[in-house]
Amino acid sequence: MQAVFIAYDQAHHENIIDALDRSSCRGFTSFGEVQGRGSKTGVPHYGTHAWPSMAQAMLAMVEDDRLQALLDRLKALDEAKPKLGLRAFVWPVTRTI
Repeated sequence: MQAVFIAYDQAHHENIIDALDRSSCRGFTSFGEVQGRGSKTGVPHYGTHAWPSMAQAMLAMVEDDRLQALLDRLKALDEAKPKLGLRAFVWPVTRTI
């Protein structure tokens, strides 16, 4: 099992849930509105007058055999609208309760 942290422009939210559904990934926690900026490109997401867009974040628990399909869908979303911003980071899950 892998933990996938997804940070994205709020406009992607429904598409992220759809990507999880299409990849048969059920478990996730959405953090709602968050602030941040990308490490390389893109505009900050601060929710201010100067930088009005907001980001959202999600942590999904994904079975190993479903991970690549999800990452492929997320990459396609990012490539379709690169100025919005979308990043995904994968960490191994070593224990659960």
